[in-house]
Amino acid sequence: MQKLAALQAYLTDNQLDAAFITHPDNVFYFTGFRSNPHERLLGVFVPVQGESFLICPQMEVPDAKEFFSGTIVGHVDTENAWDKLVASFTIPVAKLAIEKSHMTVERMEFLESRIQGVAFSGIDEVITEMRLIKTEEELVHLREAAALADYAIEVGCSLLAEGKTEMDILSEVETAVKAKGADGMSFSTMVLSGLKTASPHGTPGNKKIEKGDFVLFDLGVIVNGYCSDITRTVAFGEPTAAQREIYETVKQAEEKAVALVRPGVLAKELDAAARDSIEAAGYGEYFTHRLGHGLGISVHEFPSIHGENDMELREGMVFTIEPGIYHPEVTGVRIEDDVVVTADGVEVLTKFTKELLVV
Repeated sequence: MQKLAALQAYLTDNQLDAAFITHPDNVFYFTGFRSNPHERLLGVFVPVQGESFLICPQMEVPDAKEFFSGTIVGHVDTENAWDKLVASFTIPVAKLAIEKSHMTVERMEFLESRIQGVAFSGIDEVITEMRLIKTEEELVHLREAAALADYAIEVGCSLLAEGKTEMDILSEVETAVKAKGADGMSFSTMVLSGLKTASPHGTPGNKKIEKGDFVLFDLGVIVNGYCSDITRTVAFGEPTAAQREIYETVKQAEEKAVALVRPGVLAKELDAAARDSIEAAGYGEYFTHRLGHGLGISVHEFPSIHGENDMELREGMVFTIEPGIYHPEVTGVRIEDDVVVTADGVEVLTKFTKELLVV
């Protein structure tokens, strides 16, 4: 309940009556209850004083009780959930904080029609700041998720064989990590081979693995509600000199950025370290995205590690470092690690080798 108390302190300081938190990841952050409500209403109502309550589909109330000790308001599909929400308010609400990035216009209009004269205030940045620095408990979950991601890459490499398709390998990798205890995958797993590796967000399919292919694995695993995200690129058969050069260029860039991580360094300095290294090797035009992104309950969260971000790194921040080169006529290579900013440097959570593996 410390997180809810911290949110109430913010409401007090800013003369707000309440907050209504609706993003499932943030509901999980404040309550420990994970849900995918689809179109149904899920949220935490946090008054400036007094007890918060959770509203969720009635069928999920028994599950929610395992995690949230406060009042739980359930609604069935034949009820108007918004009427039930407002009827459950414990205080008058004139100034309501919402997540503007998640609240739809339709839902805001529902609230406006039921709370006469309500004024809305954004609370997104406050929650982002709360989630930015991970606790030791959160880091335990992130380390476990990273270890399972390492295992998934190991499994994927062991499965490479001529005649197998990208989807064959993808399916077996996901089955293996779920059998090992993963809650699920952080995002849609990518297994790309040959020139398909030159698409940063390519789609796995029925392409068969062939000798001479580079194979790119990009995947993440969820453990206790926390995500990992790893990318490794391996050679199936002896690589060409051009493939090897691109690989070594990305590896060097990634390692330079990782080595720079420590409190006080600017996020943009990490991006510059990797980008400058790739540009110096003549591949700058083929590195087409930011260096990385925050990681935690969401697989993509604050901060964004790019060349215009002046944010200073702070102890407890967790993010990815994932430079890539995507040459449409040669190959694509991306190498990605999950890192934690420590008191005097960096802890790399993902530990699978970055030496070029030839399978």
